[in-house]
Amino acid sequence: MFLAIREMKHSKFRYLLIGLIMVLISFLTLFITGLANGLSADNASALQEMKGTHFVVDKNADQRLTRSQLASSEADKISKEAGKGAAAPLNVMMATLLNGDKKIDATFFAVDANSDLLPKVTEGESITNNSSNEVVADESLKEHGLSVGDKVRDERSGREFMISGFTANASFSHSPVLFMNFKVWSSLQGTHAVDGKSNGISALVLQVDQKKGEELAKNHSGVEIITKDQALKGIPGYSEEQGSLLMMIAFLFVIAAFVLAVFFYVITIQKLNQFGVMKAIGAKTGYLALNLISQILVVTVLALAFSIALTYGIAALLPASMPFQLSAGMVGLCSGLFLAVSLIGSLISLFKVAKIDAIEAIGRAA
Repeated sequence: MFLAIREMKHSKFRYLLIGLIMVLISFLTLFITGLANGLSADNASALQEMKGTHFVVDKNADQRLTRSQLASSEADKISKEAGKGAAAPLNVMMATLLNGDKKIDATFFAVDANSDLLPKVTEGESITNNSSNEVVADESLKEHGLSVGDKVRDERSGREFMISGFTANASFSHSPVLFMNFKVWSSLQGTHAVDGKSNGISALVLQVDQKKGEELAKNHSGVEIITKDQALKGIPGYSEEQGSLLMMIAFLFVIAAFVLAVFFYVITIQKLNQFGVMKAIGAKTGYLALNLISQILVVTVLALAFSIALTYGIAALLPASMPFQLSAGMVGLCSGLFLAVSLIGSLISLFKVAKIDAIEAIGRAA
């Protein structure tokens, strides 16, 4: 480490350029990762945060909650077999809200107010199963000037709702979710049922293990039991959106590996004579390799520190309309991958160091 640090101090500009390029690449990777996670949350946070392991949907729904329609009798049978408290009904419908002259795309989720499907409110009050026109809405509706106590109207039915409270992380297909009870849902559908099940439900949300899920699927051929990941992929555009962003992130890691490999290989070539002389006076290959690895790790760690600070700094300036989400765990994962690709990129240089012939290097130096 002593030799590595001393050499970096002697060639400050050279290593500064390498570090700057690493900062830019790692910043771009972290920033795109944050955007990918933000878009994922904006597209599906209502399902991601929902307590449940599996969804029971119509077999012909292509694993899409908005296309699914389960018969009430079938849903009741599955609920009984799943066990007490292990199944909760869910209705899903895309809608358009009217707020004065403004139109807002939204999604209605009808849930049992006593179940875990109803999220906790961050502002205002929650709803009950006896609420007649109250809903709990995603807090992104605040951007449209709405607050607790305000009323919005469903364009299709003309039904008016009052926002009793706001909740966080409740988006579906890039639209805010409004949670209501089945009583309100029934009136929205123009039915007289108070349990929301007379015309069927969109899905059952199960809290079961994989074995129980497979058992239920065998007993009921007319339905499909899917995991939460499959339900997320069923949201229109979710898989394509995430696939494109993940491909970009993967290529950035590959580019980072190539950039580091080229830079340190060039530096290694320039120092072949010095390495040869050091080998001639007794320096071990392992010591020279450790020197090179130390330089790579120092440059990478410093570059990551600067890029993380830069990423969070710019993220703080982003408008609320641009979803961005980057957890500490994801930062740690990306940082670990960067360290790994940095070391992988150094393999060519390490091979060159190991193959240096001291006599030839001294001859070239002379």
